[in-house]
Amino acid sequence: MALFAATFFVFAATPTAFGARQAATQAGVLHAINAARAAHGLQPLRLDAGLDRAAAVHTAEMLRGNYFAHGDFAGRMTAFHLGGTLGENLAWGSGSAGSPRSIVQMWLASPEHRANLLRPGFRRLGLGLGYGAFQGQGSATVVTADFGS
Repeated sequence: MALFAATFFVFAATPTAFGARQAATQAGVLHAINAARAAHGLQPLRLDAGLDRAAAVHTAEMLRGNYFAHGDFAGRMTAFHLGGTLGENLAWGSGSAGSPRSIVQMWLASPEHRANLLRPGFRRLGLGLGYGAFQGQGSATVVTADFGS
């Protein structure tokens, strides 16, 4: 199994109701990722239930533990029975820079994150989004994007 992971720190979030924001933000992040891939002649990613679960669990753990790191990425992927070529991008933040488009633009500006986002072999995506107090911010959005072949 080949593994690749990357991290990025973003200040991003917009306050709204938790349920409505979660659905809109996940759809927005997926749309922004696929728009970036299309602009580079790549196929869109499709949501994958296994990657979604792994990403959601990791986001919840980061929020609960108030930490921002990949942790045992390989172990987590194994625990969720995920194989193939895998990668991960992380983002968190609060304020107006939290739009899905802004998060994707920040990932594109980082060589490691850009590599995950634009990897031609990636076909699947899991998105974990969480909201709450984080790293001294009263209202933050935390995002885990897990990519798979």
